[in-house]
Amino acid sequence: MKLSRAEYKEIARWTEQLRPTRQCMKLLREKFPNHSQSTLLSIFSLEYQKRTKRTISRHHTPDAIETYYKRYKSEAQTRPGDPVMLEMANEVDLSPALMARLILDRYLQDSDCGTPSKSVLNSMLKEPSLISDQILAKNVHQCTINDCCYGPLVDCIKHAIGQEHEVLLRDKLKEKNMSFLDETQLRTMGYDKTPDIILEVPVAVEGHIVHWIESKASFGDDHSHRTYLNEQFWSYWNRFGPGLVIYWYGFISELDCQRDRGILLKDSFPADIVTLYQAGQAHTPTSSSAAR
Repeated sequence: MKLSRAEYKEIARWTEQLRPTRQCMKLLREKFPNHSQSTLLSIFSLEYQKRTKRTISRHHTPDAIETYYKRYKSEAQTRPGDPVMLEMANEVDLSPALMARLILDRYLQDSDCGTPSKSVLNSMLKEPSLISDQILAKNVHQCTINDCCYGPLVDCIKHAIGQEHEVLLRDKLKEKNMSFLDETQLRTMGYDKTPDIILEVPVAVEGHIVHWIESKASFGDDHSHRTYLNEQFWSYWNRFGPGLVIYWYGFISELDCQRDRGILLKDSFPADIVTLYQAGQAHTPTSSSAAR
């Protein structure tokens, strides 16, 4: 789904009033019924991460952490059956999973008389049953399962979705009987930074030559696309030639402005893809035509 920059900004402005809980998606779907849930969730996640980066420093001061910890202990004692940590996170506009990390870290410092290792902290966030304090374990669990932007559950879901769309891309290429090398194969060949797919025979999409394809299971907004261009796409272009980026959850339509320079954007697998046979010789990353 392609959105104009104005349409994107309208959704982004509306997300400012939301918190990163599962219930926010119901509100987004009601407000923007013509957009898919996946697109809306991706946009909200992008915007909330920007918001968090602007405000996270104020939550990480020693005074703020001590205030949150003391408040949690007091309210958990008086209301042991309530999701006090989740409520507190929403009240101060901090990701529930990040609030759980702060309070669990502070609790472990009290219990172990020292700063816990990152591995111990991460393992308890992933598996709260490892936390000896059962009320704290329950609160941490409530925060991680209700957070749709941060935390171990979100990380696992994002990884699975990314893998799912890479498999979808490979299946589409196989349906078209197209010869390609995937990222795993390229790494075994010694490439350290590659797109998801290198086509052994180039294709044409809407009149543009494509040598490689990158799969992004997210929405392409200005910030993320600019970052990808600088850190990934232009280096792929320099090494392998022009390519195609698929933002499966859509992108801002004005960003598709680099076609003449060799970066084409789509929001689905191209229906009109045409294989180009160049005098019967396949294009491979090791051929002389691989670099520009």
